[in-house]
Amino acid sequence: MPIVWTQDPAANKLLETDPLALLIGMVLDQQVKMEKAFAGPYELQRRLGKLDARQIASMDPTRLDAVFRERPALHRFPGNMARRVQAMCAAIVKDYGGDAGSVWRDARSGDELAARIEKLPGFGEMKTKILIAILAKKFGVKPPGWEKYAATWHSVADVDSVESMAQAREVKREMKAKSK
Repeated sequence: MPIVWTQDPAANKLLETDPLALLIGMVLDQQVKMEKAFAGPYELQRRLGKLDARQIASMDPTRLDAVFRERPALHRFPGNMARRVQAMCAAIVKDYGGDAGSVWRDARSGDELAARIEKLPGFGEMKTKILIAILAKKFGVKPPGWEKYAATWHSVADVDSVESMAQAREVKREMKAKSK
């Protein structure tokens, strides 16, 4: 099932082909529309010239902040998200040699997969569950036991049209309301 989370086919393609872009999109997916969050990695790549965990991790934080604040800002909270993306990239460099895909590619079990994702800055329990569902449904990443960690609700992992995006947004809204 191809990714159709943004209005831009190039942004969608980047999410499908670059694990770092997928992780950055997940970090950005809060307090903005999902389409905005998942278009963010493509725009960040455009502004930086490439998406590279080492480059982002080692950037001067003030410079990265400025890149996130360029109009249109990459997020509603550009400074906070620049710090989160940089921290996540630093963890990818430290723990995975800069290879974002090895976060899941090298996981031998659902337990290990969930632990690896949840350890990343910007990923709590809910984002971990959603990412595991995305990895299983969109990329066929299904280490033994993955099911107990995957989102069981309609999330971005299930989005394949404008209508299913609206449904995911509604479910997200309802879940937020219940948690308050």
